[in-house]
Parts: sequence; structure tokens; C-alpha cells
Amino acid sequence: MGNSSGNSRGARQIPVVVLAGFLGSGKTTLLNHLLHRSGGSRIGAIVNDFGAIQIDAMAVAGALGDSTVSLGNGCLCCAVNAGELDLYLDRLAAPAAGIDVIVIEASGLAEPQELVRMVLASEHPGIVYGGLVEVVDAAEFDDTRAKHPEIDRHLALADLVVVNKLDRADDGVRVLDLVHSLTDRAAVVPATYGRIDPEFLFDCKPVGERVGQLSFDDLHEPGADDEHAGAGHLHTGYDSLSFTSGVPLEPRRLMEFLDSRPEGLYRIKGYVDFGPYDPLNRYAVHAVGRFLRFYPEPWTAGDDRLTQLVLIGSGIDTDALDKALQACGNDAPHADEHGIWGVLRYVPGSEEEPAAEANEAAWDTGAATEA
Repeated sequence: MGNSSGNSRGARQIPVVVLAGFLGSGKTTLLNHLLHRSGGSRIGAIVNDFGAIQIDAMAVAGALGDSTVSLGNGCLCCAVNAGELDLYLDRLAAPAAGIDVIVIEASGLAEPQELVRMVLASEHPGIVYGGLVEVVDAAEFDDTRAKHPEIDRHLALADLVVVNKLDRADDGVRVLDLVHSLTDRAAVVPATYGRIDPEFLFDCKPVGERVGQLSFDDLHEPGADDEHAGAGHLHTGYDSLSFTSGVPLEPRRLMEFLDSRPEGLYRIKGYVDFGPYDPLNRYAVHAVGRFLRFYPEPWTAGDDRLTQLVLIGSGIDTDALDKALQACGNDAPHADEHGIWGVLRYVPGSEEEPAAEANEAAWDTGAATEA
């Protein structure tokens, strides 16, 4: 998910995305697709039960084995604990590595709930939870559910569900409708060959930002694969809304908006001006699925005091979302001293913040905390 700011201007947190799904659903294909379409961004990965790897600009997506470090046998959720995972995250999140997003590709038999809980429990200051992406095989979905009924619980926990191999399904519309019914407001996107737009998961850097090295985009020559994407276009796009307001937002109204955000709205990123509720700080916001964090940052003398947000999802009503955000505006010169408490609950380290504990407890019980 795009880079969130930390507690001071210029601090950086790398999103950690958990990529899960049963054997054969297409997780590795999706990861390879992200590598080829990274837009110049650098992806670090912890792949299956093999180990932590750093994918640099000259690597080839299909030849990761030469760069792995073993985590031990078995699924990631069984092979390591949160402390051990932090060691690998520390390596990938080191500034010298230049990584923009970390993807944990789980074993086909891993328990995604445990992996998400481990990421949420991480004490590494340089990373932030980037969402649970569950991949399902549309052609085998009915048989998979019959053999592995736990898939319903996995889908209920997901922030984004990729319904892959839709071209092979006898009744793709029925499968999509069924997956929608099993999720909890998650974005559900259809795909073939694992092709989704990377902007769902992270902010692709402009190609021009690369200096002196080839990227995966340079290495990937158009070929037969691209024909399936439709003349070079990604099979699955996304809907987005860019919202800017010179009127400060009222914290309670914004929290009501976030509490009721609709199905399919996957990411929210940007900065919020709360005006008189905190005249010294703007608030960076990072939301993915039901996960939410705010990060206060001091205003500087040259800053335009604006709220600037980007919302990304699948099948979202951008006009309705824009109107709902406009309704959060409040240009009153005075503030209720308790009005911002709801926001502070989601500021890491704040005395008002039970969010981390609530999220971890939620994953322990198999239900995600609603932001």
C-alpha cells in the first residue's frame, strides 16, 4: 500500500501485504505479475516456506530460489514467530534496501489469520500492515470449499479477494456473487493469469525515478502473455477518487464516514486537516480494508492547509464517496475538545489508542476490527 508517514515529517513505513490462498489458486502467478508491473517500485518478498528475499531491479521473477534464506520447514505461520519474522522484516525494511512494499506469499496450507496477527504484532517501526489478499481459483472454487470449508473463514477475513482463473470457470458470474456473499465488505476483483492492477496494493513509482538500472518492466518483453491482457492493458483495473478540500474536516464526521465505508473500498491514503481540532498538525491516514492508522505531522510554514485523499477500490461509487467526504467539512473557528478523541484511538502510541490491541484481539477471535 503506498508509503505511510510516521510520527515525524519524512518518516517512512513500508506496507506489508499478506498474499494467501490454497494450493494452485495462482498466488505465485499474481506475485510475478506484480513484479513485471511494479512501475519502478522495489518489491521485497517472503515467499512460502523458503525465506526472505530481496528482489532487486536485475532479478528475474521466475528465478527467486538463488536468493532465498531458509525459514525452516512447514508453513510460515508454523515455522516462525513474530519475533523471528521481525528479523526478516528488518532486513527488507532497511533503508539501504530501497524496498517500497513487502509481500508475504503464504504457503497454500498456511493459516492467513495467524500471518496477519504476526504482522500486526510486529514491533518494527518501519513497517505497517498492508492488507490480506486472498486468491481463489474460480474454476475449482466449489470443490475447494467442499474439501476445505475453512476457506469461508479466510474470505471473511480478507481485505481484497482476487477471483483468479475466471476464464476457466463454467459460471464465473455465480462464483463472483458467491465470493461476494462470503466476504465482509472486501474488494472483490476478477482476474485471469493473476492480473490485477498493482495500485490496489502499492503506489507504483514513475518509471523516470529509476536511475542506472533496468527494472522488471524493462526486462519483460511483450509476448503471448500480454495478449490475454488485451493489447497491453491490465485485465482488471480499479476505481479511484482524488479528494481535495480547503475546508477542514470535522473528526467525528470523518470517523462516521470511515466506520461506514462501503464494500469494495480497499485503500485510503493521504492527509487530513482537522483545523481547530489540532492547528499544529496535519494527519497522514493509512487505511486498508478494515485496518486504520493516523499519523500526526507538524505543519510547516509553506504548507497549504488542505485535506488531500486518494480512495481506491473496486466497483465503488466515486460520486457518492466525494459527496460523503464533502459533508465531513466544517469551517467553524472553534472545536469541541473531545471531538478528535475518535481519531486519536488510531494514532500509534497515543494514550487514547487501543487500536493495536483491538486488532490483535480481533484476529485471535477470527474477526477483524472495524475501523
